[in-house]
Amino acid sequence: MGIEKAKILVTGGAGYIGSHTVLELISNGYGVVVCDNFTNSKPDAVSRVKKLANRDFPFYNTDVRDEGGIQKIFSEQKIGCVIHFAGLKAVGESVKIPLDYYANNLNSTLVLLKVMEKFGANNFIFSSSATVYSGVNEMPLTENSVTGNCTNPYGWTKYMLEQILRDAAAANKNLRVCLLRYFNPIGAHESGQIGEDPKDIPNNLMPLVAQTAAGKRGVLNIYGTDYNTADGTCIRDYIHVSDLAAGHVLAVKYLENHAGVSVFNLGTGKGTSVLEFIKAFEGATGVKIKTNTAPRRAGDLPVSYAHTQKAKDELGFAAKKSIEDACADTWRWQSGL
Repeated sequence: MGIEKAKILVTGGAGYIGSHTVLELISNGYGVVVCDNFTNSKPDAVSRVKKLANRDFPFYNTDVRDEGGIQKIFSEQKIGCVIHFAGLKAVGESVKIPLDYYANNLNSTLVLLKVMEKFGANNFIFSSSATVYSGVNEMPLTENSVTGNCTNPYGWTKYMLEQILRDAAAANKNLRVCLLRYFNPIGAHESGQIGEDPKDIPNNLMPLVAQTAAGKRGVLNIYGTDYNTADGTCIRDYIHVSDLAAGHVLAVKYLENHAGVSVFNLGTGKGTSVLEFIKAFEGATGVKIKTNTAPRRAGDLPVSYAHTQKAKDELGFAAKKSIEDACADTWRWQSGL
C-alpha cells in the first residue's frame, strides 16, 4: 500500500501514541491522513512529525463524533484502513465524569464504523488496553484471559467497544478488525522531538517520574509499598512507545490477509516494579528522584504483565527497546519541554 493507493486514517494522530505511529507508518511507506481535535494533544505535534518524516500529509482538525466531518475526510481522501486512537483516556477522570467518557469513546467509534461502511473501508485497528482484563486472572495475561469486571469507566469503554467491533464484524463479513491491547506505553522518539506531554496531572508513572526529575514536581509518590511482590511495590509491563508504534504497522500488514476479529497483547512480557523503574530512570539519566511513600490507590493490581507469544507468532511482533532506552528517550524529550 503505497502513497498512490488507499491511505490510512489515524484518528487522534497528534496524541502520544498516535504521533509515533504516524511517523512509523510513513517510515514504512504508507500514506497517512490524520485527524485530531487537540483535546489531549497539541498542534505542534503534527508539525514535528512532518519535520521528522520530511513529508507533508493531510491533517483535519475534526472531532471523530462529527459524522459530517468524518464523511468529509472519506470523500476527499481514499481511506482503506483506520487506526483509531482518538478518545478520552484518564482513568481517574473517567470515574469523575463517566458520562463524558461513554459518550465520547463509544460515539466516536460508532461514527467511524458507520462512515467506513458507507465508503467501503474495511480494515480497522483499535487502540484497546490491558484494562479490559479482569483482576481475577493469573499472570501473565494471555489474549484468552478473562475480561470484564473493569475497575473504571475508561476500561469499560474499551471493553464495550471490543464487543461492538465483534458484533459489527459478525454482521459485515468484509470488516476486518485488529484489537490491540496495550500494556503501559512509555518513552519518546529517540530524537527527543515528540513524546508524552500530559495536559493535566498524569495518571501513569513515567511522566510523573520525568516531571519530578525536571523539578516540575517536588516529590514522586509511591502508592503502596506493602504489596506481595519482591520489593513491595506494584509490577507492570512497560513498553516503549516506538515498539508500540511498530506493532501497529505489523497490524496493518496482518489485516491484509486475515478476516474477522483478531486480538493481540502488545507488551514486553516482563514485569518491572515501581522501585525498579525509578532505579532504571536514575541510572539512565543520572538524576536522583525524590520519593515519598503513600497509601495504596483503589483498584491497583499488585502485578500485571503480558503474555506475548501470540503477537510474536502471528504478528511477528517483539519489543526491542529496554526500560533504560525509554528512560533516556523520555529525559531527552522532557529536557526540551
